[in-house]
Amino acid sequence: MRPSGSPEELEHRRVRAIHLLLEGRQPVEVAHVVGVDRRSVRRWNRVYREVGDEGLRAKPAPGRPSKLDAPAKRRLERVLLRGAKEAGFPTDLWTCPRVARVIRDRFGVTYHVDHVGRLLRSLGWSPQKPQRRAVERDEVEIQRWVKEEWPRAKKKPPA
Repeated sequence: MRPSGSPEELEHRRVRAIHLLLEGRQPVEVAHVVGVDRRSVRRWNRVYREVGDEGLRAKPAPGRPSKLDAPAKRRLERVLLRGAKEAGFPTDLWTCPRVARVIRDRFGVTYHVDHVGRLLRSLGWSPQKPQRRAVERDEVEIQRWVKEEWPRAKKKPPA
């Protein structure tokens, strides 16, 4: 399983581990300081001895590149920030199928609904549950009731 962190962060961790080893610290101690298994430190040390600094460099993350390039992702985010109503939907709630439809219509790229969530997370968006509230809800009347009626309905009178 790939460790968490960007390739640059992982490279920094490997370089830091090698610097600690070069200071004379033991692999077990370095592993504890860096937060990895001691076998990883020994593996990094072996690669460093065999290849040098190049062996510690960050490697590009494997996997298929995104179908949307960086400018397209920024444009998508601007569309999302304007709201779903602005994009032609009846409510202002973004769902993965709606986002997939916007991507298809505006960018000509097809995303499976299940992968839209990953794309949104990469943009820093997180799933939210809409609050369910009645359309006819009257906030002023609710506040009045809480201040005037609720204290009378409670078992103990206020102090």
